[in-house]
Amino acid sequence: MLKRHARAACTALAAAGLLLAGGQAGAATADSGTAPAASTRSAAVALRAADARPELLAAMQRDLGLTPTQAKARLVNEAEAGATAALLRDRLAAGFAGAWVDGPDAKTLTVATTRPADAAAIRAAGARPAVVPHALGVLDTAKAALDRAATATTPVRYVDQRSNTVVVEETAPGAAARLLAATGTDSALVRVVRTTQAPRPLYDLRGGDAYYMNGSGRCSVGFPVTKGTTQGFATAGHCGRAGTTTSGYNQVAQGSFQGSVFPGSDMAWVAANGQWTATPYVKGSGGANVQVTGSVLQPVGASVCRSGSTTGWHCGTIQQHNTSVTYPEGTISGVTRTTVCAEPGDSGGSYISGSQAQGVTSGGSGNCSSGGTTFFQPLNPILSAYGLTLKTTGSGPGPGDPEPGGTWKAGTVYKAGDTVTHGGASYRCIQGHQAQTGWEPPNVPALWQRL
Repeated sequence: MLKRHARAACTALAAAGLLLAGGQAGAATADSGTAPAASTRSAAVALRAADARPELLAAMQRDLGLTPTQAKARLVNEAEAGATAALLRDRLAAGFAGAWVDGPDAKTLTVATTRPADAAAIRAAGARPAVVPHALGVLDTAKAALDRAATATTPVRYVDQRSNTVVVEETAPGAAARLLAATGTDSALVRVVRTTQAPRPLYDLRGGDAYYMNGSGRCSVGFPVTKGTTQGFATAGHCGRAGTTTSGYNQVAQGSFQGSVFPGSDMAWVAANGQWTATPYVKGSGGANVQVTGSVLQPVGASVCRSGSTTGWHCGTIQQHNTSVTYPEGTISGVTRTTVCAEPGDSGGSYISGSQAQGVTSGGSGNCSSGGTTFFQPLNPILSAYGLTLKTTGSGPGPGDPEPGGTWKAGTVYKAGDTVTHGGASYRCIQGHQAQTGWEPPNVPALWQRL
């Protein structure tokens, strides 16, 4: 009897230091935000924000303290905010200093710039301007220099857009100061946070749609994918190396790792045998299916949920993208830091925001009684690196399938700034995503800007 593939066992945890500081210092804002500009009104429709499953909404209400109305509104507002922020990032260019959403229903979008003259354009787009000293590019460059010299005593580095600084977590007094001195980094760009927990990978899992590596350790399915006619799934690289064999949650032979990167990144994919079929779902509360409709990465402040084999459904918010974490095995870069709790038993699985796949968990610490911090490896780089197509409800052609009228192709992973042609016109990508039928550039101004 053919088994249906793991409904994306949304399990996630593998380790990293818990940030012990309280709140974040926010940049001063110049005005209150209003509704997003009309040009991005299609974002919520394109991303199917209104189609969230009841169990996802219930988890958001529980973990974020929302009412049912706020939970539904938040997903819509986050979709619109992501599109507006992407457009402003493109328009502000070198002056752009970050963007984030605030409020129970994520109604307020703040966009930071280094130029006071940009404030009018930001307000016109429906966002709240914040004038700050450092451009995002300057902070990213400083973080990259710190990443190259970091050790296990400075295990986590990220750009905190709200405080307009690079945050360096240190496990020993003076470790961050020595790192800054070694790299010649301006201390005015950096905020140091003490942490008592060093990151470490966690492999042993139980429950949910787990899979076993070489008949021993267990991890969880991230997101089901296809590559041509091959079924499979994306997961964390620390769970196995190329050639590692896997068996399913039921101990039936399942497949093998085809590619794996760890450290550096934390990405891998497993090709399944003919008994397993990829489905467009994440396993929700009580085993219910939560649909996956795309992979648009959501902005800082957006809600994000996971389902773990140990702790079930839990939600939180996206804190920072492009975070770096140093494990004993080495440094991984480009992961996203979240406030979602997790515990051992939640490693390698899925993070989802609304119906948009976000990534597979690389690390975390704390627990779901007192709270915690987790990190996920974004999914789109995994899809791009291995030529995979995310399984979605209504999935269209895979990578390389021709589309009439230009260079745009369904199944291709596009990054912000990529340009394509379609129907005789040129377009620039404003939010990274994997293209699919129905998301042609003229149809989704939330993802594409006509040139």
